[in-house]
Amino acid sequence: MAKEGKEEELRKAGIIIMQFRRVWCKYPANIKITFHVEKGSNPKYFVLLVKYVSGDGDSDIVEVDLKEKGSEEWKVLNESWGAIWRLDTPKPLKGSFSISLTTESSEKLVADDIIPSD
Repeated sequence: MAKEGKEEELRKAGIIIMQFRRVWCKYPANIKITFHVEKGSNPKYFVLLVKYVSGDGDSDIVEVDLKEKGSEEWKVLNESWGAIWRLDTPKPLKGSFSISLTTESSEKLVADDIIPSD
């Protein structure tokens, strides 16, 4: 949101009243999910931005889960804000990772071994 070089000024601005609206994003038909691991993620702090999930129209993502390679356990990420999801863990995570996304209509999309270990 900030102009280059003005990031700190925006951070210190306090509460900012904003208006926004969703816009339809047109992705190619073969794209099912678009996300990226956020800067600052590390073995004990994992942050994911979910940009797009196909097939469920206007439904919001209500749950994001992460599974380490070789594990059967899905770890629930916490919604930080907007489409940002995070996991704080005392035990370092080891990749590669699978991601599971659940929409408010209970539809699940699973991307197995989608995030490499590095």
